[in-house]
Amino acid sequence: MMWTGCSSSLPPIYSQAILMPETHLPTSAHVAAIDHYLPQTQCTQCGYPSCKAYAQAIADSKTSINRCPPGGEVTIKGLATLLDQSLISLDPECGPSHAPQQAFIVEAECIGCTLCIQACPVDAIIGIAKMMHTVIEDECTGCRLCVGPCPVACISIGPAEMPPSNESSLWPGLSSRRVLQARERFHNRHRRLQQRTNSDSIPYDRRKMHEEILASVERVRLRRSNKKLAS
Repeated sequence: MMWTGCSSSLPPIYSQAILMPETHLPTSAHVAAIDHYLPQTQCTQCGYPSCKAYAQAIADSKTSINRCPPGGEVTIKGLATLLDQSLISLDPECGPSHAPQQAFIVEAECIGCTLCIQACPVDAIIGIAKMMHTVIEDECTGCRLCVGPCPVACISIGPAEMPPSNESSLWPGLSSRRVLQARERFHNRHRRLQQRTNSDSIPYDRRKMHEEILASVERVRLRRSNKKLAS
C-alpha cells in the first residue's frame, strides 16, 4: 500500500502518516488518516465492528475502500487519493449510499426495555428501565443499530437536521462537530464497557455512567428550551 501526500483536507496531525514508504507497516497515524475519511456512524455496514476497525483493515490491505455506505462517494474518493488507488464504486453488498440520518423514538409507544440504549454505539439514547427513552438528536449517527432490537417497533430512521453552515464537513449535510463527537463517544463507550470486565472498576463505572446520563439529559433540556425560544 502506498501512502501519498496529496490530500490537502487532512488535519496537520496526520501529515506524517501519508509519507511512509510502501514497505512500512501501517502505524496508528496511518489508521487515523484513513479513519478521518469515515463519517463515524459506527453502523457496521462495512462488515467491521467500528469505523476504526474498518480503517485498520484498510491499512492492513485486508479489505477495499468502497464499503462505507454513509461515506459514499466522498469517502471512496478521499481514500483513493490518500492511498493512491483507483476509484471504484460502492460495494452493493454493504447497502446503498444515503444522506445523513438519525433515529426517532415514538416516546408514547416506548416500553422502556433499554435494548436500544444497549445497542447504540455512541450513547445517543437515554432513559432508564420501564421508563420512556429518547434520542439525543444532535448525537445520533443514524447507524440503525437500535431499530432491530426494539420489541415494539417504536423507532424509525429519518433525515438528520441540516447542520449550521459553519459546521460543514467532508460530507454534505453532516456536521463536522457531530463526526468528531461520534468518534469520541464511541471510544468512551468502548472503554467503559471494557472496564466492566474488571469488578474493581464497576463502582466507578456506574458513577461515571450516571454523570454522563445527567449531562445528556441536561443537553436535551437545553436544546428543547432553545427550540421553544426560537419558535
